[in-house]
This record gives sequence, C-alpha cells and structure tokens, in this order.
Amino acid sequence: MKSGILPLPTEVVHLIAAGEVIDSLAAVVRELAENSLDAGATRVVIYLYPQQWRVRIADNGCGMDLENLQACATAHSTSKIRSCEDLWQVTSLGFRGEALHSLAQLAELEILSRAAETGEGWRVRYCDRGEVLETETVAIAPGTVVTVSNLFANWAERRQGMPSLSQQTRAIQNTIQQIALCHPHVTWQVWQDDREWFTLSPGATTQHLIPQILRQVSLSDLQYLKVEVPTPFEGAGSRGAGEQRENLIPNSEFRIPNSHYSSLQLVLGLPDRCHRHRPDWVRVAVNGRMVKFAELEQTIFAAMTRTLPRDRYPVCFLHLKVAPWQIDWNRQPAKTEIYLHHLSHWQERTASAIEQILRLNSNSVSDSAHNTRVTQLIKVAEEKGVYSTSRAIAQGDKGDKGDKEDKGDKEVEGGSTLHPTPHNASCFNGGNLRNALAPLHPFLKAIAQVHNMYILVEHPGGMWLVEQHIAHERVLYEQLCDRWQLVPLEPPVILNHLSLAQIAQLQRLNLEVEPFGDRLWAVRSAPAMLVQRDDCADALVELSLGGDLQAAQVATACRCAIRNGTTLSLEEMQTLLNQWQRTRNPRTCPHGRPIYLSLEESALSRFFRRHWVIGKSHGI
Repeated sequence: MKSGILPLPTEVVHLIAAGEVIDSLAAVVRELAENSLDAGATRVVIYLYPQQWRVRIADNGCGMDLENLQACATAHSTSKIRSCEDLWQVTSLGFRGEALHSLAQLAELEILSRAAETGEGWRVRYCDRGEVLETETVAIAPGTVVTVSNLFANWAERRQGMPSLSQQTRAIQNTIQQIALCHPHVTWQVWQDDREWFTLSPGATTQHLIPQILRQVSLSDLQYLKVEVPTPFEGAGSRGAGEQRENLIPNSEFRIPNSHYSSLQLVLGLPDRCHRHRPDWVRVAVNGRMVKFAELEQTIFAAMTRTLPRDRYPVCFLHLKVAPWQIDWNRQPAKTEIYLHHLSHWQERTASAIEQILRLNSNSVSDSAHNTRVTQLIKVAEEKGVYSTSRAIAQGDKGDKGDKEDKGDKEVEGGSTLHPTPHNASCFNGGNLRNALAPLHPFLKAIAQVHNMYILVEHPGGMWLVEQHIAHERVLYEQLCDRWQLVPLEPPVILNHLSLAQIAQLQRLNLEVEPFGDRLWAVRSAPAMLVQRDDCADALVELSLGGDLQAAQVATACRCAIRNGTTLSLEEMQTLLNQWQRTRNPRTCPHGRPIYLSLEESALSRFFRRHWVIGKSHGI
C-alpha cells in the first residue's frame, strides 16, 4: 500500500471508467476481500448473514491508523494510486478509491482497524457520505474488520430485483473460490449465520487449491508449470515502457521492480485423468485477478484438441504475471475484462506451456523422486547397520532403454511402419520454454506383451500397461498432422454408389475424384499412409462420410495403427514406446481415451505392505 489514503486529483477521477458496481452481497465480499489482499493479509475470515443483508470480513493485514480510517470512505480516496500515470501501471487489486464510499452510501458501514506498528486500534462508523459519525478506541489485533449491515435498506427496489438469497450465497462461494485460486498462500474461512460453512487451506501453488474446490479431482490429476517469459517492450501499446521502468511512479517511495521477465503459471488437468462435461473450468487470471479472456480461453481449448473424449472439456487454470504497463484495467467497472498488450505473444506462450505439460518425461512420473529418496535412505541405513541386503537381481542385466530406438523399423499389420519420430519443438517459438527443448532420453522399457494387446512397461516409478493400438494411433495421428501428404493412386480406386455429399466431402479433402461410369467414381489420389493398404477403398469410403481434415487424419491414423491381437517382438514394442513418448500429447489417443494404466511403486508398496521401518520390523 501507499503511505496514506488521500483523495485522487480531479484529472485522475475523470479518467476512471465508472463508479464501483455494488449490486449484490457477492460484490461486497469481492471488494472487501480484495482490500484485505492489498493490505497483505494471509488469513481472511468472512461472516455472512444473508437474511440480515450483512457481511463482516476480518483480516490480518497491515491495518490502518486513525488518520487513514477517517479518510478511507470518502469519495475517490485511496492509497494505491496518486496520478494519471499510475493508472497505466496498477499493481494492486483495488485502485479507484470507490468501494468503501459506495458501501457507505448503500449500507451501514463500520470499520475496526489497528496498524501493525501501533499499540491501539480504532472503531469508526460512517454516514452515507463516507464521513465519520463515531470514533472510539478498541482492543484489536493488527489487521482490519469491516462490517456492512442492512445493505440496500434505503434502496428497496434494488433488493426486489435481485436473485434469491440461496443464489446469492452460491455466487459468494464462487467469488471466494475465484479469488483464492489467484492467491493460494491465503487461508480462507467462511461462516454463514454463525456456523462454519467452508474453509480453503493455503497451498504452495494453485494446484493444491483446485482439489479443495473440485472434490472429484485429486492432486495427482493435475500438473503445475511455471515459466519465466521475456516481457515484450517493443511495438504498439507499450506506452513508453522503457522510460517508465526508470521512473514508474514519480515522487513515490513505492517503485515497481525493474524486471525484464513476466511469468506464466499453469495448472492443467491431465486429459487421461480428469475432464468436465461443460466448458466451465477453463479459468484465466492476470496479476492476481480472475478475468474474462475469450482469446486465451480459446487458445487453451485449441491446445487440448484431440486429447479429450467427445463432448468433454479440460480443467485448466492459467495465471499470467505481467508487467503492469502491459495491462489496461480501466475497461470495465468490476475489472473482470482487460486490455492486454501483445496478446499473440501470450497466446503462443500458453500453447507452448500446455504442450510441455502434456509431454511424457522422467520428471512427470509422479513417484520417481520420492522412490529415489527412499532408496538412498535405505542404502545409508544398510551401511551403518549390522545387516545388508543383496541386490544381485537388480544389478543384473538392466537393459538399454533406448538402444533399439533407431533399429526397429518393422512392418506391422496393414502396412503401417514403426519408425522413430523426430522430436518436434518448432512450436516453442525461440526456446522460451528451455526445458522442453532439452533432449528426451527414453525412460520406458518394454518388458512383455500381455494378450497381444498391452505392452508391460517398466519406468523409474513403477510399471505401466500401454494399450498398443491407441499408442500407435497417437503416433500416427501426430505424424499425419505434421505431414499430411496426398499421393497418386496407380491404378485408381473405383468406388460405387457414392452420394453427391460424399463426393463433395472427398473433394474438400483435396482428393482427386472423377466419374468412371454409371454410378462409379475413380479416386486418383489418397493419403500416403493408406495407399499400400488392402482396405484402401474402405478407408476412402470412411473419409467420404463427413468431418473436417482433422477428423480425416484421426480416421486414417486409427485404421493404420497396429491392431489389438497383433504379436509384437520386444524390439517392436520398444520402438513403439520410443515413438510414443516423443509425441506432443501422449496421455490420450485422438479420441480422448487413456493410453496407459499406471501402477506406481508407492501403490505396490502399500499393497505388499512394504512400508516398514528398518530394524523395527525385523525385531532388531
């Protein structure tokens, strides 16, 4: 916060878009909770009395002294900005100085507060103009307690036009959850009519908050990624950022750090583990506030294409920490819509971050790090103990997990080929995600084939069962997306009884089709992957039945993939695994089905009751 609460200059007031919108109990909660966060609170307790139209919010923030308490509810008074320039570099959740004044006009407003550096607290009541009615000293811990009572008591028509109180309480819950997602380090405790309603415990990242809100989602269903992104300064819309970095807020002791990097934080539900029936859980936040951002939401949906089952949608939370001069908050009164400069820059970074999360690598095996630590502890204990264990089997032939990577070009059923796919990093645009461009070392080892359908795989954290058909389908689909190639058919494939719609569909896919007689059609080109197949004609009929190019690629990949029931050698299985783990979206097939079943070492340990203590479990 700034040093004190002061009225804004007239020219700043004229630049602010509109008065603060207090239209419900949820809006009251939002504004007061944001003030608590701006005050540095790490614990916020909210008391709701919907029948009495009363809200009380207590926090452990920095608090206010008497001088600031007396000024905080007057019109356009704030500690968060001082001049017109500050509107282009907002670093707080509130900045217009309107919320408390609006509440004083619409309800009975009382504030208790104590600054951390003072030994006494104060209680102040305000009139409808935001001026002080009553002041007294009180005993209170450092922080602030704001009570809003009889909301809209003098605006009966406002109450009549509102949703029911049950709908408003649901809106309050949603409001608190959205704020909490943006500030995972804060504890939230909510009471309704003197009974505890719900609590949100703090976490290191938003990944720890989502399972508290979506009860059917577990922590292991989510993946977290934080990436530093260079801040773009050039081009239109930067508003002279170079000069502002040198002197952002003149004559003020509060200066924004000089940083050339912004950050992107992403929590993504792994598509083989969790998804939604509705597109209601793709959330975007910018600098600590949830916003409506259709362009970035569409980027997320596009990046998750062909990773989820039909009519399912992702779970995703994207939080951008952006240099303040890149944002214009003054677009909408509730500050839920913003202007973000260099939008395409952030769209590219978001798509790249999602691609990085979806890839398989040894770090994404959830229990591998834990198991490594346990193994090290056991070795230390053995060295210091009076007994030892034999690891002759474990130290035997470990196998080379990647030595057959370039040797397994084998023909399989239907003419498709298993061959290594080069690591595709072109979409990372200049290497801003450095870890994604690191060489991918194979960490999956084929052990056996089960029922000619599943590949039994060893990995650092346990074992997997990989379904061979859909794993190969994912490999072929991404190859087709990267290299969709039509080649001539010699001789042409003759199809009969095609409808006009089917012919038009083949032509939309750029296949060469021409009449060949009475109700006969000659198809003279086809996708390269289908040309050598015995069922090429059936495949072309399937492509003629509808869908866009992407649907055609999915159908082609599905038809050309290894069939379940096909016997594979160990070398062929390893080659398929090496190809599959290099794909961009290896967790699901293009239809959204999970490709592998995971049996982690921790689960095996629990089942076989191997959570023993060295020495104690052996009677030593």
